[in-house]
Amino acid sequence: MSIPWLTVLWLVPAIAAGLVLAVPANRPVIAKWFALTVSVLVLAVGVGLAIGFDPAGDRYQFVEDVSWIPALGTRYSLGLDGIGLALILLTAALLPLLLLAGWNDADTAGSLDHAGGLARKNPHIYLALFLATEAMVLMSFVALDILLFYIFFEAMLIPMYFLIGGFGNGPNRSGAAVKFLLYNLFGGLILLAAVVGLYVVTAQNGVDGGTFALTDVVAAVSSGQLDDSTGLAKLLFLGFMFAFAVKAPLWPLHSWLPDAAVAATPTSAVLMMAVIDKVGTFAMLRFCLQLFPDASRWFAPLICALAVVGIVYGAILAIGQTDVMRLIAYTSISHFGFIILGIFALTAQGQTGSTLYMVNHGISTAALFLIAGFLVSRRGSRLIADYGGVQKVAPVLAGTFLVAGLATLSLPGLAPFISEFLVLVGTFTRYPVAAVVATSALVLSAIYILWTYQRMMGGPPKSGDSAAPGIRDLAGRELVVVAPLMALLLVLGIYPKPLIDLIEPAVQNTLTTVGVTAPEPAVAEPGDGRTHGTTTEAEGHR
Repeated sequence: MSIPWLTVLWLVPAIAAGLVLAVPANRPVIAKWFALTVSVLVLAVGVGLAIGFDPAGDRYQFVEDVSWIPALGTRYSLGLDGIGLALILLTAALLPLLLLAGWNDADTAGSLDHAGGLARKNPHIYLALFLATEAMVLMSFVALDILLFYIFFEAMLIPMYFLIGGFGNGPNRSGAAVKFLLYNLFGGLILLAAVVGLYVVTAQNGVDGGTFALTDVVAAVSSGQLDDSTGLAKLLFLGFMFAFAVKAPLWPLHSWLPDAAVAATPTSAVLMMAVIDKVGTFAMLRFCLQLFPDASRWFAPLICALAVVGIVYGAILAIGQTDVMRLIAYTSISHFGFIILGIFALTAQGQTGSTLYMVNHGISTAALFLIAGFLVSRRGSRLIADYGGVQKVAPVLAGTFLVAGLATLSLPGLAPFISEFLVLVGTFTRYPVAAVVATSALVLSAIYILWTYQRMMGGPPKSGDSAAPGIRDLAGRELVVVAPLMALLLVLGIYPKPLIDLIEPAVQNTLTTVGVTAPEPAVAEPGDGRTHGTTTEAEGHR
């Protein structure tokens, strides 16, 4: 009997989330080490899946499929493709680092009581919420049943809500947590209506008497059994897309993110921006494009336009921030614009770049946000103006902050560069104006990163002291957290081929399902002024 590895992948942290609560309340260190050990075990399972995965093999591998609720036509169906595997590796690699980075977070915060105030400190709950979130995210990356995906897509909001509101920072954490929850729940309600509508459509068209199976619906659309060119199909697409755009987030549905990122602890903010929000962009690739190929092509120009607005908007607002954590949050809005732009450019380069961008953004944002969090914990202030001269008293902290910042602005040689380059090249072949406008963010990102570094790390120490008060360099546990992130930024910046080879076959399968071909550049014949080998937009969208 073969081992159901995908079930093991998500069930181990789910069970551990319950077991950590059983650790005696007076043994928080045991609870922390238990949670860390489990997260490392999940990473080992993820690496094992990567070793056993064949990029040239079937689209979905390690498939598990059993009956779940026959009356509803839904099944416990799991499968892994290259896109999902890349994001599983990101999630599994970040969780141990986040638990280490937030080793003492729960000791300086508490859980929500019934009145919305702080109750007694309880690191066990904090750890359980982290592990539960990891389990739900991992399930989302492997679910092949639409209803099963929806359940975990919504359920992950609950632990994140308590991580923000119960263990966050500042007086506005409860409001930020509620705003996060309401935005995403509203998107989830729209998604639920679309999921039900899709089930009804499959039932009316004789697809297994009604089904939530992703592969069955995609096959029915590809064969023409389901007509996805109708107005109803476009409405269903918008229902799916709206929920995923809130989660991602895409401008103008983004406003919950900066408040939540600032109110949460740095580790919880990274969990949200680097891991949870990737479920939204992943779902655009897996569900929006494959279930509604005609609607995806029809709405692609509009979505690309919104993505470009988000790219420029996020970068401009980042420049004007006085709070370093809010600044980093706005950079993520800009980066998610790049990811969504690449997805809906509907080219192999664009979508490969977008998937790679999801991974690289997760690493660079984790590095920048955690290092900034370490600095803020020393001074107790998020205001950029309260810092200065840090590089003189904490050179390692300042140096790693600079590397993470340069990665955020996509400096060549660091991981995000190749993914952003692929997105821009893939977009230019179909939407050249959008690609050119998006390129302006490269200049804007250089402004907000280098200016922030200059103000915080350069110059004399604040207040003219011989040493910046309260500032000490990275040491011990913090170095263990930061070093792997720096290494990944360098390694994936120099040699991204293994990830690209993993991602490309899944991207090609998605584009084949959508029915698009890459636009070919026009080539002029000498002397006649005519062009040959040109694929028109209509032909490229066949």
